[in-house]
Amino acid sequence: MIPIDPTSGAADTSPQVAPARMDAFRADRVYLGADHARNERRTWIVTAICAATLAAQLIGGLAFKSMALTAAGLHMAAHVAVLLVAAFAYRVARQRKDDPRYAFGTGKIGFLAGFANAVVLAATAFLIALESIERLIEPAAVDYDSALPLAAAGLAVTIVCVWLLKPARAAHDGDADLNLSAAHLHLSADALVGVLTLAGLAAGRSFGWSWTDPAAGLVGAALVAQFAWSLLRRTGGVLLDMNPSPALVAEIRARLQAQGERVVDLHLWRLGPGHHAAIVVLEAAQPQDVQAYRARLAGLAGLSHLTIEVRRA
Repeated sequence: MIPIDPTSGAADTSPQVAPARMDAFRADRVYLGADHARNERRTWIVTAICAATLAAQLIGGLAFKSMALTAAGLHMAAHVAVLLVAAFAYRVARQRKDDPRYAFGTGKIGFLAGFANAVVLAATAFLIALESIERLIEPAAVDYDSALPLAAAGLAVTIVCVWLLKPARAAHDGDADLNLSAAHLHLSADALVGVLTLAGLAAGRSFGWSWTDPAAGLVGAALVAQFAWSLLRRTGGVLLDMNPSPALVAEIRARLQAQGERVVDLHLWRLGPGHHAAIVVLEAAQPQDVQAYRARLAGLAGLSHLTIEVRRA
């Protein structure tokens, strides 16, 4: 097989990479997302905000002997843990992007972090549902006057963090940074649960309905579980090298078979946000130079690494 560098147009037919070309070889394997630096910076900012809120809530809980504040602080600790995983994934991917041990770069580190955080999101949904069911079975007295301001303050902080983690641009699924999506979804789910919690607390305070607070928790848990399942499927698919774009596969096949050739094998997978790799085996009665086949695929967005093998039919 002849590796084709789509950025330089050069075909490397030697079995080993010469030392003089090692830098170019490594550069071809940097598959970080276009907004990697921006997303990393914002993730660290949000982590700092959540850590400061966590410290304030825990200190306040100890100073005022408030279990509500302490519980809120422990809940915020889960956010900090999730955000730290996402932030360190960005850092490691950036710092190791030129490491030759990663055959196809470090673009998938973010997907691995996203999968881990999706698991945490699923566990969060389970714990919310469990606590809500217990409260429905054995209702507990709620201090609405203290709980409402605390819930509102936590929601305000979460909304600011959700805004900071909003993707810079609308992206197709093949371009999406699923590490950022995991952190964003985690906080978005918490904001949604926060809104439902406020509604449940307000209804309980106004009408004396003790069931509204845990009922709101159950609805929130169901929505969080749906978010987690969607993210698990998307990140898991990338980690297992599932075909990320049937449309791109069809376009590659159509272009390469335009003059009577036959694609006998074609694999497409994701290397990082907005980056795909393809391996193609092509048969032709009168094979052309590999550069001619590469030229047919010029301009395909997201096709960052290409290997073509040409056989005589």
